[in-house]
Amino acid sequence: MPPTMDPSSNALENSSAHPAPGSGTGPDANVPLRVSSAADVSRILSALGSRDPKATAVILLALGGIFMDAYDFSSIAFGLPAIKEQFGLDGFMTGLVNASIMVGAVVGALAGGYLVDRFGRYRLFMADMVFFVVAALGSALAPEVWSLIGFRFVMGIGVGLDIPVAMAFLAEFSRLRGKGNRSQRVNAWSPAWYFATGTGYLIVLLCFWLLPATQQDHLWRIVVGFGAVPAVIVLLVRRRFMAESPQWLADQGDLRGAVDVLSSHYGITAELDADASGGPEHASARTRLSNVLELFSSRFRQRTVAALCVSVFSTFGYNAVAYGTPLIIATLFHQGPLVTIVSSLVINMGFGLAGGLIGMSVVSRFGSRRVTLVGFAIQAAALFTLAAIGVPSSALVLVAVAMLAAFIFAQAGGPGANLMNFATLSYPTRLRGIGVGFNQGTLRAFSVLSLLGFPILTAQLGTGVFWIVACAPLLGAISLVLNRWDPTGKDVDAEDLERVAA
Repeated sequence: MPPTMDPSSNALENSSAHPAPGSGTGPDANVPLRVSSAADVSRILSALGSRDPKATAVILLALGGIFMDAYDFSSIAFGLPAIKEQFGLDGFMTGLVNASIMVGAVVGALAGGYLVDRFGRYRLFMADMVFFVVAALGSALAPEVWSLIGFRFVMGIGVGLDIPVAMAFLAEFSRLRGKGNRSQRVNAWSPAWYFATGTGYLIVLLCFWLLPATQQDHLWRIVVGFGAVPAVIVLLVRRRFMAESPQWLADQGDLRGAVDVLSSHYGITAELDADASGGPEHASARTRLSNVLELFSSRFRQRTVAALCVSVFSTFGYNAVAYGTPLIIATLFHQGPLVTIVSSLVINMGFGLAGGLIGMSVVSRFGSRRVTLVGFAIQAAALFTLAAIGVPSSALVLVAVAMLAAFIFAQAGGPGANLMNFATLSYPTRLRGIGVGFNQGTLRAFSVLSLLGFPILTAQLGTGVFWIVACAPLLGAISLVLNRWDPTGKDVDAEDLERVAA
């Protein structure tokens, strides 16, 4: 079925991507679309997007990468008490085991953001799963703590490389408005993340039931090592379905490649004009490390600050609550292993997944900024409630767990989902990788601090730590009140190309 234009879009009006005699797919199914510049590719993608199965496969594979990122980040969370006991770790070393993947993610995100804009989405996407396979198996077999830390660091590099390219694919294989638009598809990373986290706890629960009591100490090794299985599957399937982003190709001057991808993965028949330009659309299309400075130019500064505030304040609370959920329930709420596993599973697979799906459904209507602001408010209220409850009595355990669930629900649909919208959709294609990479690198640096600090603060303050953690979403809400940038529905590629043309 040929794609139809969004009735509200006039993206192809007055465009040089005009129909020519022949047969094909476009606003008129009997004519192909002519392409003579990167601006034409941008207008076609914004207006038409794709419903072709191959483009859908690209989206699913990008989300498969997010699944792996989330699984590897969270798979060790339940095993931290066992790791601490097996290796005889103090609070700092326990935090270092947990934070080592974040240190690797800082390196991977900063490098990946540059590489994905410099060499393309496809090449990096095909390479990063190797990190997951090697690191998952190495972590599971680690004989002592420094080996575990080293393999978790390598795993973090893979995560850092994967996220910028996954976000670029989600944005660049989607239309600007209408069903399956860019905001919705970028937001889809959130339910994928919580589905992966819930899957990890489901595997923990199954292993807990199946393993004899004498083997329970090895449970974390099985769960961490299992991460290699889906990584191999995604790696093999990617080779068959992936293609380069047509907008990235067009920006680099490869209009022929862009036209070919429009045909092969979008179901859009397009023709390359004989007089089409063959070089990059503008001088800055060739990515350089210095391009990161453009993120703080007068044009992008407000967007970059908004994206950083949402990411930093969101991740501080998430690392404390989501990664620390098993520790909170077992240590602060004084519950046994079965209650801890089941509660963590329900919170992530139930409330996290539901929040992510609801966030996807409402973001186009209300905008990323407003949805994020509401999410921060709910999180602050939940954390202040937990701080007021303290160590819950038997009558208040369910209330305390419900507050954790409310926090995760709000995170999945609000700031946790939309931090990627701010980081991904605020920048044109030529800067998208660097924008996401810089954002993720900064976010992961703060994550390292929070993961190292949370076990120490918990040991010192007990449930009083929630008073401190609650300040993060409160500050996040204040930052959005002061900064009114919202990337939802903004055609940043058209804006970029029109600025160059002018």
